[in-house]
Amino acid sequence: MSFGWAKPYEPKGNFSRWLDQRLPLPRLVYGSLGGGYPVPRNLNYAWNFGVLSGLMLTIQIITGIVLAMHYFATADGAFNSVESIMRDVNSGWLLRYAHANGASFFFVAVYVHIFRGLYFGSYKAPRELIWMLGLVIYLLMMATAFMGYVLPWGQMSYWGAQVITGFFSAFPIVGEPLRIFLLGGYAPDQSALNRFFSLHYLLPFVIAGVVILHIWSLHIPGSNNPTGVDVKTEQDTLPFHPFYTAKDGWFLSAFLMLYCAFIFFMPNSLGHPDNYIPANPLSTPAHIVPEWYFWPFYAILKSFTVDLILPAKLWGVLAMFGSILLLFLLPWLDTSPVRSGNYRPLFKRFFWLLVVDVILLAWVGGGSPDPLHVMIGQLATAYYFAHFLIILPLVAKIERPLPLPSSISASVLHGQAAESAPYGLATTPSTMTGAPAAAE
Repeated sequence: MSFGWAKPYEPKGNFSRWLDQRLPLPRLVYGSLGGGYPVPRNLNYAWNFGVLSGLMLTIQIITGIVLAMHYFATADGAFNSVESIMRDVNSGWLLRYAHANGASFFFVAVYVHIFRGLYFGSYKAPRELIWMLGLVIYLLMMATAFMGYVLPWGQMSYWGAQVITGFFSAFPIVGEPLRIFLLGGYAPDQSALNRFFSLHYLLPFVIAGVVILHIWSLHIPGSNNPTGVDVKTEQDTLPFHPFYTAKDGWFLSAFLMLYCAFIFFMPNSLGHPDNYIPANPLSTPAHIVPEWYFWPFYAILKSFTVDLILPAKLWGVLAMFGSILLLFLLPWLDTSPVRSGNYRPLFKRFFWLLVVDVILLAWVGGGSPDPLHVMIGQLATAYYFAHFLIILPLVAKIERPLPLPSSISASVLHGQAAESAPYGLATTPSTMTGAPAAAE
């Protein structure tokens, strides 16, 4: 995407010119995030969460590096080292709470980012690879968060590791050897702690590398937008700086104020009190639950209670992993040529049903495994898979989308009721710049 207003980078000063000839890093930043990068002019606040996710990743890496300087990855010393960080290290309590709550806020930003992509069709051509790289980042985040949750070596850390790694034993033949390989033994102990600490330290840098690929792939087709209409003219875009840097800046400030409120006033509200009890292999907690951002998948796991050809535990594990892998197939499951849910009235209703369904799964996952929770979890799990495998393809075939605006600028400058592209224009599923032809 390149338009007349996007002036080429011109280094000022002798040093800038010298650097530009040898390492054109400022030129790269200018073209990627500065005044040389055109962005659709109608992006709303739902698009702020991508930048916000990058900020939270940066905070997690910085606080994690400092915490690693004071942490002892030993079964005898891990719990005490965390308490020592809280009490003896200068501002250690702040670092620890910023890191622990930062994980939750990182997931909040990513979940909003994912659901925004679902609603506005950001997984559709030509952005399939952007979507898939985003899901890879999400999977790496889940692995990193799980391993980090084990490191305090409290009761919930220990038993969480016992339960989560126990999932792998559900797979016949290879399951138990794989579990032993992950733990370095038959139960969580020193070997498991060493493995999890090293991987927890390494994976955020892997995430940062995939984030670079994610942004790189985004810059090829450009950003999606609330209308789903492709950029056509210079009037459809604005330079990223100063318009979106200002918009992102104040939103980041508001989000960080909420983040700081949790750090300073309710730092343990998103954690589990049992994790302030040292790990005890001989005392099982009354209710073992993962962190809140894993609850929907934990509910799916618990929803399978009957052996049917395969053991119920194996069905649960397959469904839990399948619920995430299913998202990789979205570009081919949703065949509607219209991207944005704003112009898909039937899709919009089912989207909000999906949001309610995921919230129900989270409630079930965090609750006790009584018959009521299990029954609701089973119904919610059934709907989750039906939404993607049955409802979404069916809606794409029978839905009649609303007329799309003729351009992004038309929808912004003249309202959504502006001159719209009539059905049957030269708009194909590959470009997705218009609605499908009306049935005669």
